[in-house]
Amino acid sequence: MKAMILDVQGRPLRHAELPRPKPGADEILLKVRACGVCRTDLHVMDGDLRQPKLPLILGHEIVGIVMEQGVQAKRFSLGQRVGVPWLGHTCGHCGYCVSGRENLCDHAEFTGYTLDGGYAEFALADERYCFAMPEAYSDAEAAPLLCAGLIGYRALVAAGEAKRIGIYGFGAAAHIIAQVARWQGREIYAFTRPGDADGQRFARELGAAWAGDSGAAPPGEMDAAILFAPVGALIPQALRHTARGGTVVCAGIHMSNVPEFPYSILWGERSVRSIANLTRRDGEAFLDIAPKAGIKAEVETFPLASANEALQRLASGRVRGAAVLVMDGAEA
Repeated sequence: MKAMILDVQGRPLRHAELPRPKPGADEILLKVRACGVCRTDLHVMDGDLRQPKLPLILGHEIVGIVMEQGVQAKRFSLGQRVGVPWLGHTCGHCGYCVSGRENLCDHAEFTGYTLDGGYAEFALADERYCFAMPEAYSDAEAAPLLCAGLIGYRALVAAGEAKRIGIYGFGAAAHIIAQVARWQGREIYAFTRPGDADGQRFARELGAAWAGDSGAAPPGEMDAAILFAPVGALIPQALRHTARGGTVVCAGIHMSNVPEFPYSILWGERSVRSIANLTRRDGEAFLDIAPKAGIKAEVETFPLASANEALQRLASGRVRGAAVLVMDGAEA
């Protein structure tokens, strides 16, 4: 099979021809149709996340067709389309797993980080951590739902009953979750990179009540803020515009250092919390909601061989919506 390989962090991916993998007992072999290009992939590639298996096939927003099954793999049928998320395996018996918090498992494995992912023509996955994908979406449209959508949804739930929500960093996750929030009747304030008029226009097209630069003040106090941009300095910025009792949710897996800030902007029972990974329950809930709410992921597609270009464009903020690698025969 063809694959794009990360050999050394800090360097571009390498095109390679590899043997097609064989599924273990609980695994399925997927013919990859599409794989989202996520900011987490950039963090792995750049070395912000420091413990990947190497060499590594990146990619954790995988949509594929079941081609082979392990001897114990019975959940899906041959030929069925399924999705593979970031959470690839958990131990099932640590304190976090048995208390319904498998996203914090002591021995978790992650697709495209400690397990090979979907920047390839074929991929293995533990079927217990895969999802049947809604038929309403093409392969390319379905891929971003598996991380941008799932992590974004977990972050939105963490924001509680907030009616006015600020979203910092209007990329793949934000453009999906803004649609969910609007469907729920919430008001969205969108914050983009300074001078990003196209991003602000995109946010308003998706129903944002206001859109402006990340350093600007919104038109009113926010009940909560969700930070998708991995910029620690945005935490105090968001706190300054969050009402008492509100929450600032940090949804990225990596963030630059948080600067010192005065206690006065935290006081008033404001809180700052992070989102770590996802649970299968998150996936089932979000994938049920997405088609009911009419959620549509806007995607820019790239062939597998152009994975480095897709990552570069994502890094420079030149992707509208989500970047997705598509294989021959996939539905764009």
